[in-house]
Amino acid sequence: MPEGTVKWFNADKGYGFVSPEGGGEDLFVHFSAIVGSGYKSLDEGQRVTYTVSQGQK
Repeated sequence: MPEGTVKWFNADKGYGFVSPEGGGEDLFVHFSAIVGSGYKSLDEGQRVTYTVSQGQK
């Protein structure tokens, strides 16, 4: 599974961006895509694993 680092995440708006570990374009992340229990938020600089999917837009 790919890894990356949270570039920024606005908890009030519920979205942010992740920088892929191997470089390339930053990836948009929406709070609804965060897997886990409790408050769904990410911290700047946090290491994450992810899967890429096409959103509605």
